[in-house]
Amino acid sequence: MATLTVWKFNDPAAAETTVAMLEGLSKQELITVHDAATVSWPATAGKPKIRQLRNVTATGALGGAFWGMLFGLIFFVPFLGAAVGAASGALSGKLTDVGIDDDLIKSARERITQGTSALFLLSSDAVPDKIKQAMADLGLRPELIQSNLSTEQEAALREMILP
Repeated sequence: MATLTVWKFNDPAAAETTVAMLEGLSKQELITVHDAATVSWPATAGKPKIRQLRNVTATGALGGAFWGMLFGLIFFVPFLGAAVGAASGALSGKLTDVGIDDDLIKSARERITQGTSALFLLSSDAVPDKIKQAMADLGLRPELIQSNLSTEQEAALREMILP
């Protein structure tokens, strides 16, 4: 079973720091990273900078369409008005079918703001104690927003995104 985790940091550069740490843990087989994206939102920026970490052609990668849809709902829909808001209902419904509900989207929208960063991570086989210790060793104290995906939801997510 895969887990979609959202790690929110109170530093706009911390998500990128965490990526390198996760790559090291992956080499030690303490986590399997299927796909990830970072959001960095400097205090002086009007909108966040988003970066997908995997090549969209990589095996198991969710692809830019998934991240674009998710980040659009989190960061951009509130600013685009009612016309786009109606269309977002359909997108939100699709994400709910794959285990990403309105509460997760709302929680991320409220917590990831200017001056923060976040790591959106689809992973499995994680050793949580080792990951928490590695973050603590870096001086990071992230807030975790988590949504576990069932095998069926993970399969539906991949089917929805990948051709």
